[in-house]
Amino acid sequence: MKDVYAEFVAAVAESLDGSGEVVSADALARRAYLSRFHFDRVISAAAGEPPGAFRRRLLLERAAYRLLAEDVGVLPIAVDAGYGSHEAFTRAFARAYGMSPRAWRCEPSRVFFLAAPSGVHFQPPAGLRLPARRKVSGMDVLVRMVEHHVWLTGELIERGARLDAAALDRPIELSVEGIDDDTSIRYLLDRLVWQEEMWLASVEDRPFQVPECGRSVTTPIPELRDRHASAGARFVALVNRLNDEGRFDESFVDTTCEPPRVFTYGGMVAHVLTFAAHRRCVLVGAFHSAGVTDLGFGDPMQFVAG
Repeated sequence: MKDVYAEFVAAVAESLDGSGEVVSADALARRAYLSRFHFDRVISAAAGEPPGAFRRRLLLERAAYRLLAEDVGVLPIAVDAGYGSHEAFTRAFARAYGMSPRAWRCEPSRVFFLAAPSGVHFQPPAGLRLPARRKVSGMDVLVRMVEHHVWLTGELIERGARLDAAALDRPIELSVEGIDDDTSIRYLLDRLVWQEEMWLASVEDRPFQVPECGRSVTTPIPELRDRHASAGARFVALVNRLNDEGRFDESFVDTTCEPPRVFTYGGMVAHVLTFAAHRRCVLVGAFHSAGVTDLGFGDPMQFVAG
């Protein structure tokens, strides 16, 4: 049963990007040496929905994503989703999402996943997101962060092998181009706070306006203190909840991106820790230069040990 279901899911996935042949349910049933009746029963038992409904749901999810991410007319998207007319697609879409395709396209933030007993969903740009096979704990994320550190160090050494001795031994001037440009202490503090706010908004599917790059930052410290008191506590609570429930390998749709993207919770946490670590280190050095040294180097060793 498991192999039949896996083959069915693989065939549906291949058909979503247009590169694979659209295999009919009858052909899949013959390939599995089952009658169509028994094939439908096997897939329905494994997926929680009949094979036809399974594929139609995924095509609707893909259509919902494309409405948000692409500047394409509704009719071409309807045809690609398997509907013969604009009207038929609109009716099916409204039943599934509670609004017309045009109204959906005007919404500032939408999760396009539909309810699915199997946990299988469309994943942009043309794949499927399968449910997590196991619970992933916080320790797993920590191990993965260490593995990332070791991998990245090796990659950096390999890049060093491409340079001559003069380039290898030239004194480094701090460069944060591509991550943070024209930085100041206020700018980096603001960036750390809105990074928490942005990911909370993404996970909760709330609109969030990402500040424009290069904008002048004038946020007063009392405002940053209040925002961080709220966002920081909520972010810690989110990570604790994900850890307690073993959900770090689950996915969510980040509708703050253009176009929307799918990430795992564990990947999101690793991303936040990585870029925040860079900014914290730059800030500690800047504070030392400004004569503020009571924070030390911000080393997490004692904090984690405590």
